[in-house]
Amino acid sequence: MTCNVQLERRLLQFSTFSSFLFAIMGIGLGVWMGSLVIVFDGAYSFISLALTLVSLVAAIYIRQPEITMKPQQVAKIEPSVIAFKGIVITVMCCISFGTAVMAIFNGGREVDTGLALLFGVVNIVGCLATIWVMTKKGKQANSALVEAEVKQWVMDTIISGAVMGGFIIATIMKNTDYAQYAVYADPVMVVLASIYFVIVPLRMVYGAVNDLRALSAEQKMRVPLV
Repeated sequence: MTCNVQLERRLLQFSTFSSFLFAIMGIGLGVWMGSLVIVFDGAYSFISLALTLVSLVAAIYIRQPEITMKPQQVAKIEPSVIAFKGIVITVMCCISFGTAVMAIFNGGREVDTGLALLFGVVNIVGCLATIWVMTKKGKQANSALVEAEVKQWVMDTIISGAVMGGFIIATIMKNTDYAQYAVYADPVMVVLASIYFVIVPLRMVYGAVNDLRALSAEQKMRVPLV
């Protein structure tokens, strides 16, 4: 089944626009509130935006007539882009982990949980809507780049869910005898999210590298012996 080039490009453009909105909202609100986990969520969206632009450029490049005549070259581009995206997300998770650990040792962070919960609800609804569109139309596009985008959005949705769940716990803690520990909810959520989500990009890298190795081995077998 061949790739629907025009649909692939439209979906990547849609993903770019959505990532931009969530990035601006998350980073801006997170910095204003002093919330590491909301900044983490926004930073992930910002990196998703940059990586989606990489996918979009790759999609435009490999669909050019003169490039499609070189199937061996085209076959390596998609797994290379996916591997690059996985590496970048892994680095982001590691940096976020280190920042959150430092915040825990410095006494945690006080956050307006009411506003944070509102952000979480809006973020989850938006992410789910984006996933629905990307998944429904992605089947028609038959594109590995679009599939990688869907994985990114699933991760973003789970991060948003973790953010909201953590702030619900923090809100409950503020009304109990453990209120003094509520300041640790924000950085602890970042630590847990970083540890969990580093698995997904590592799997992306592993799968992409295996694809590249298989393609290289296949090309070597095709080289005629002198």
